[in-house]
Amino acid sequence: MAKLKIVKVGDDTLRKVCRPVDKITPRVLTLLDDMVDTMRDAGGVGLAGPQVGILRRIVVIEVEDGNVLELINPKIIAFAGEQEGMEGCLSLPGQWGIVKRPMHVTVRATNRHGETVDYSGSGLLARCFCHELDHLDGKLYPDVAERMLTREEIEELE
Repeated sequence: MAKLKIVKVGDDTLRKVCRPVDKITPRVLTLLDDMVDTMRDAGGVGLAGPQVGILRRIVVIEVEDGNVLELINPKIIAFAGEQEGMEGCLSLPGQWGIVKRPMHVTVRATNRHGETVDYSGSGLLARCFCHELDHLDGKLYPDVAERMLTREEIEELE
């Protein structure tokens, strides 16, 4: 597996809307594997196509070790409740913000086998679904943050 370069804030790729994946090809499967390796190597819990320079609707998430969700053409189909918490992003290193997200989220996507699957999650997983799917539409978490944390606040938390 290859580790991909993570695109950082300021690169226009992060602000573009991704195209759907029309067909699951060996290239798409390799991309999924490479995205998982890249996410793990960077210490993240989620990674979206545009974060590695690929403008396709592909997301990988791993909030529990060994339980990787591979989402192709994901859509949020239900959400409920509210949570507020800190969010960061591999594409915005060293930055953190306070973001309100739904507490419970259900996503419908295609898996690597071409099957339509629904995934539901609460707390961190719900937050990840929202955060990563925002990437597919060119949105970054500071766009929806209540506020960004100052350097002093970040240092206190570390």
